[in-house]
Amino acid sequence: MKLFKTVIIDDERLAREELKSILSEYPEVEIIAEAKNGDEGIEIIESMKPDLVFLDVNMPGMTGFEMLKKLEEIPYVIFVTAYDEYALKAFEVRALDYILKPIDPERLGESMDKLKIEDDHEFESSTSSKIARKERQLTVKDRVFIKDGEKCYFVQLSEVRMLESDGNYVKVYFGKNRPLILRSLNSFEERLDPEHFFRANRKFIINLDWIKNIENWFNGGLQIELKGEQEGVIKGGEKVDISRRQAIRFKEMLSL
Repeated sequence: MKLFKTVIIDDERLAREELKSILSEYPEVEIIAEAKNGDEGIEIIESMKPDLVFLDVNMPGMTGFEMLKKLEEIPYVIFVTAYDEYALKAFEVRALDYILKPIDPERLGESMDKLKIEDDHEFESSTSSKIARKERQLTVKDRVFIKDGEKCYFVQLSEVRMLESDGNYVKVYFGKNRPLILRSLNSFEERLDPEHFFRANRKFIINLDWIKNIENWFNGGLQIELKGEQEGVIKGGEKVDISRRQAIRFKEMLSL
């Protein structure tokens, strides 16, 4: 039986005690620490690396959501709160579940079932692939975690239409977002599936699935127009020049 190292973060002592009492019915849950605010929670998570966190939303100092933004690695998170208006936001940050206080033991049981299913899936698809993921090429179906300052994103690569070198950083274009990652464009080129991502020139990688128009350009090159985020909302998309040398490769790849 796998043990889930667990941390409870809630500013109310009685709420922590109630949750511990209910969780005592689950031998797979090993409570290793408690915290009464976000600052304590961050310190515990970073030092003890738990598998699971039960997290309150409204706490003094910072909310549960603000706390998660400050973490580099986020464990499984189950929100436990008296307020139902944050449920959608909880799932936007990929929380495993969202439970309302007072806790219904049966509802908590559903959360634990979700945890086991999710962890089994992670084991089946990722025990080897988590190791291999760092080495294999990423497909358009892969999701990647991006942290840019205080903002965090979990985006599917099919939504990324373009990457742009910007000094020591790479700017990633998806939706209306442009987060910066401290990496080289060459490192992205090595990881991204060449069936979908193409190095247009020294500054840009484009997602071939987002191409809207292609025009002949200067010196034997090409100019690509990408689709806007939503046609009719954003009129037209970005335009990227494909260098002469890369235009030859592009035509060889995509011609009949």
